[in-house]
Amino acid sequence: MKILALDSSAVVASVALCEDERLLAEYTLNNGNTHSETLLPMVETILRHFGASTADVDLFAVSSGPGSFTGVRIGAATLKGLAFATDKPCVGVSTLEAIAENLVSHSGLICPVMNARRSQVYTALFRSDGQSLTRLMEDSALSIEELDVRLSETGEEVAFCGDGYDITLAALAKTHAKWIPYRLRLQSAYSVAQAALRQYRQGEWVKDEALGVTYLRPSQAERTYCEQHPVEETGSH
Repeated sequence: MKILALDSSAVVASVALCEDERLLAEYTLNNGNTHSETLLPMVETILRHFGASTADVDLFAVSSGPGSFTGVRIGAATLKGLAFATDKPCVGVSTLEAIAENLVSHSGLICPVMNARRSQVYTALFRSDGQSLTRLMEDSALSIEELDVRLSETGEEVAFCGDGYDITLAALAKTHAKWIPYRLRLQSAYSVAQAALRQYRQGEWVKDEALGVTYLRPSQAERTYCEQHPVEETGSH
């Protein structure tokens, strides 16, 4: 099964083409460019090298959040455009699960963290046996202080990954963190593909028009609007 996977949920943009578990190609950019300008050309480059088109893809996969609101939307919209009219299955993968997949060979606790601003991170918690992940905590938006307390209660060393790695480790006071190489902290479309393959085999897929995204909290624009337009309470007379 050929899988085309995208991840544009943070600063990094990543595209991968796989044959089941086998990686055929992965194209990753970490240059801060706008994903709307780079993601589709990256897809076209990979497919061209294999003499393939979207018609040859059996499964379309994307990191569907949480993450950058704009990045998540761009990734989902791009995938929908690629999958449109192919009648092929699509899978939206938790960005946090995909990042944790980078460290699946590490036995122990794995905690993906993405910078959510306002002293918060998007996070989850997984345990790996060295071959597969078991989810221990749902995707959440937490303060680093609260996350530190929760993780310290496990009494175990924790492997962190994601673009919130540096700010999280700098703020930890109670939790012992395992050092992780920079490359394994970044989003990887190959990891998205592998998480999507598991979901597909479990029957968890949709057609392109039904593909959704996850934000976990309102966007900055929505928060600003609510602050500027508070709901007035009305009482009975």
